[in-house]
Amino acid sequence: MANGEKFLGEFEQMAMLALIHLGSEAYGAAIRQLLAEQVDRSVAIGALYSTLDRLERKGMVASRLGEATAQRGGRPKRYFTVTAQGNSALLRARKAMDTLWQGVSIGQVDLLGAQ
Repeated sequence: MANGEKFLGEFEQMAMLALIHLGSEAYGAAIRQLLAEQVDRSVAIGALYSTLDRLERKGMVASRLGEATAQRGGRPKRYFTVTAQGNSALLRARKAMDTLWQGVSIGQVDLLGAQ
């Protein structure tokens, strides 16, 4: 890992993977719904947007505003995509976890994490 690169947290990874799964439909409500359905994780909309804003400041995701809609009181949806830098960070995180999981059997780990 090069100097200055940071690992992504678990929720950051989940949020970014949700963006990839949703493609052009990656906006707040759809992201929350995907996380609830796919990983049984209920997420407050404020927590989700805080994470996405932080990832955007880090250059991991980008956002754009869609068209304003009447059903949203004239407010536009904010759509998110993972950037090239974000893709690289996700791949690094996956590689790190895959490396750590090599040779580990769940039977070797007790509930307290001791081996």
